[in-house]
Amino acid sequence: MDLSPSQQKAVFALIVVVLAALGYWLILPKVTHSHAQAQVTPTATPSATAPAAAPSNVPSTAPAVTISPVATGSVNIYSWLPFTQQNLAEAAALTVKFCVDYDTYTYTESAAAYVATMNGLVTGQLATTLQASYSTPGVASLRKSQQQVSTGTAAISSLRAFGPDSLTFVVNTTQKLVSSKGTTHGSTQYAVTVTGSGSSWQVDDIELASAGNT
Repeated sequence: MDLSPSQQKAVFALIVVVLAALGYWLILPKVTHSHAQAQVTPTATPSATAPAAAPSNVPSTAPAVTISPVATGSVNIYSWLPFTQQNLAEAAALTVKFCVDYDTYTYTESAAAYVATMNGLVTGQLATTLQASYSTPGVASLRKSQQQVSTGTAAISSLRAFGPDSLTFVVNTTQKLVSSKGTTHGSTQYAVTVTGSGSSWQVDDIELASAGNT
């Protein structure tokens, strides 16, 4: 039987509805089942605050360290040196006496008389040098014209260097100078080297400590 155009449209619409219903029936159970699985199966999420377990072989605290004190006792440093304590004291005393004499003089004495006060304290070479310095024309004439009288004092500051037969002391000296110009006070630091051994020492060199004497 031939259908009219209107009837054909109605039948087509019915077929579309039936197919849509069939498709919905086929698809819905799968969607529902999948949704149920998504709700039932939770996703495992690691805890951000859970502390990591420490290895069993790592101690919880550092072991205490005990340091035993080193046994100490008196040390005789002079057993390491080429001179005894008595030798050092004698050399120091001679150095102080020399420095006092070095800065002690008067305008009335000659160069020979000035150096004579240091006899036995200085080497022959140094005695010659000191006498020449005392006689320097400009220095000698000024000393006489101003009638200078000098008095010195000295004290050892330190031991700068030493060897098998020499010691070098740093000495602080002060000088009181009285002259026709008045009275002045000054201070100078010298490096004084003595040579010898045992209880026999002589001053061999004197220079400003700032110049060094090593």
